Amino acid sequence: MTMPVPRVAPLRADCVADSAGGLTFDVTARGASGVAHLVLRRRDSHEEVSLPLAPVAGGRLRAALPSTVALPEGRWDAYACVADREPQRLAPGVTDLRSLAARTPSGARGHVAVRIPYATRQGNLTVRSWLRAPHAEAGELRLQGAELTVLGRVYGTALARDAYAELRDRYAPAPARRTEVAVDHADFGFSVAYARLAPGIWDLWLRPGGAAGPQVRVARLLDDIADKKPVLTYPRTRVRTPYGPVEAGPYYTRDNDLSVSVTAMAP
Repeated sequence: MTMPVPRVAPLRADCVADSAGGLTFDVTARGASGVAHLVLRRRDSHEEVSLPLAPVAGGRLRAALPSTVALPEGRWDAYACVADREPQRLAPGVTDLRSLAARTPSGARGHVAVRIPYATRQGNLTVRSWLRAPHAEAGELRLQGAELTVLGRVYGTALARDAYAELRDRYAPAPARRTEVAVDHADFGFSVAYARLAPGIWDLWLRPGGAAGPQVRVARLLDDIADKKPVLTYPRTRVRTPYGPVEAGPYYTRDNDLSVSVTAMAP
């Protein structure tokens, strides 16, 4: 008679974010002994970051990921390695990300680093990391008739007087559409007229230093939402264009970059 294999309860990790962009992980592992590490593995690559787990009160183990430790952009799956056991996938426990919503990085290092822990569809703990140098943070989106206005702030570089924004057709080699940018110190604003756009997906870019400066993808990263696409949704507008009637509106991609979707409609 085959005896059923007992199910092993998953190890859970509570996560707390600090205002500098660092993360603290508290793993529930009562009775564990020996050397322990929390391992972050970058998905679809061989990169790993190993953080020592130290005992704290209540039979828990704690690891810290300071903001000063580089974590390249991507999705990092979390594991616990206790003593000589096989790495065990971590499940999310209590997550406190309140400091991320109020975070305003200085940009003095020339980049913005963002780490947001989240639960995958399988119930596992993963950290979504962004590392943008420089970074154009999308703030308020104003939808007025057949036009979208994007307000934001740039980090890690200065806005020149000849700054402008670009709309790039993601799947076609057509030239980018340029639009003027209003500049107020580190804040910027620009408008997108849907009537200028052919059907397709148009990605929004900022050229803060003009044509000779960096090319910066417009994105919204500075909050506690790891995947904005299903959470932040916006109404779409029907517009008549030289390409025929279309329905257009903004959306955030799986990487939290800002784009505009334009769909052809039946006449």
